[in-house]
Amino acid sequence: MENLHYKSLLEIGLIIQSREVSSVEVTQSLLNRIAHLDQTLHSFFHVMEESALQDAKKADEEIAQGIIRGPLHGVPIALKDLIWTKNAPTTHGMAIHQGRIPAEDSTIVERFKQAGAVILGKLAQTESAFADHHPDVTLPTNPWRQDLWTGVSSSGSGVATASGLCYGAIGTDTGGSIRFPCNANGLTGIKPTWGRVTRHGACELAASLDHIGPMARSVGDAAAMLQAIAGRDDKDPTSSSVPVPDYLALMTRGVTKMRIGVDKSWALERVDAETRDALQTVIATFSSQGAEIVDISMPDTDQAAEDWSALCAVETALAHEHTYPSQKDRYGPGLAGLLDLGLSVSALDYQRLWLKRAALRGNISALFTHVDLILSPATAYAGLTWETMSRFGTDNALFSGVLRYTSAFDLSGHPTLTLPGGMTTSGAPIGFQLVAAHFDEARMIQGGWAWQQATDWHKQHPDF
Repeated sequence: MENLHYKSLLEIGLIIQSREVSSVEVTQSLLNRIAHLDQTLHSFFHVMEESALQDAKKADEEIAQGIIRGPLHGVPIALKDLIWTKNAPTTHGMAIHQGRIPAEDSTIVERFKQAGAVILGKLAQTESAFADHHPDVTLPTNPWRQDLWTGVSSSGSGVATASGLCYGAIGTDTGGSIRFPCNANGLTGIKPTWGRVTRHGACELAASLDHIGPMARSVGDAAAMLQAIAGRDDKDPTSSSVPVPDYLALMTRGVTKMRIGVDKSWALERVDAETRDALQTVIATFSSQGAEIVDISMPDTDQAAEDWSALCAVETALAHEHTYPSQKDRYGPGLAGLLDLGLSVSALDYQRLWLKRAALRGNISALFTHVDLILSPATAYAGLTWETMSRFGTDNALFSGVLRYTSAFDLSGHPTLTLPGGMTTSGAPIGFQLVAAHFDEARMIQGGWAWQQATDWHKQHPDF
């Protein structure tokens, strides 16, 4: 049991389903590990021990009868706090929602239960899934090094998965909140196309920017989780009816003759030296596997990052209209500042931003007439620390370098796959992204699988 917590989700699923070890044993082992390690990691907001063991027992009984629901059957996973979970707290990381217990499960939780997954609990996050944790919340700790930033807003999801406290977790991404913690914790994460995964039963930050997706330790694990939750949901009229392919079946086709677009001035010349070195190795590896590296020119994503702030602020103000500013004293300063910005944007300015957003979406989409995937940094800077990120709101170069490579793809709704791509000399993970055309997650997963066949960065883990 001591060696199972860093197995991949797909590996532990096969072990459980072959009855070499029971789901109850694996679940109890992780619950023990959470009790031991999370006193210092602070990744879980609420542990659902009783229901998790009940779910594991049910999975074992079904497996013993020859009923296998799929690769997640019997596997322990965890959820970001903003996902509604019946009979368990769902606070959205906010003091104002302490004690709130939903009367129903979100569609995502229903689909995970249908897949036989075991839900261990709810994971810590920033306040309302924005940039800062509420002042009353203890910050999660990056398991690679205590001073390193965990990435936000899905901070607990990143820490728990990287630390072997669950085999995968759900994150959400409005401006980078799946990609930042995957990059910071050495994980693999999928931000699907907007509308690919239902948002019913997920607390809202900015409705037209919010994406929900899996965070895991390998491409296959993330693909299996996405398979379980993707697809049309009548409870969410914005969810897409585009058919969901079999990601695992299509994953292993390789990248021979795949066209991977790189804007070298954007991706390589505007990042720090260690990120640049890692990306050059990524490019060389894909080329050696038979991919064609194609020069492209990205639209202005610095301007997109600025536009994102105001667009996100307006939508967040709408989501909080019943409690802000009437209960402003219960809000942290970071979220309050965003809401004040949102309330100050005029209708004409908002429409101008939407027209620029439509142009950005069109310009990014047009690139996929020439390439199959786009290669992008995750951020401009490797090894970001909490101390550095304390200047995020006042340091324009830092703000732009962090959001330049993420927010544009939330504005455009394109899917992204974040992958571990190296380590700094001081031992901090370095990640990168593959971006695909709308609803072409399968090709993106295919590229990520090829990368992870050639490298072992995704197999590295903290030393505990």
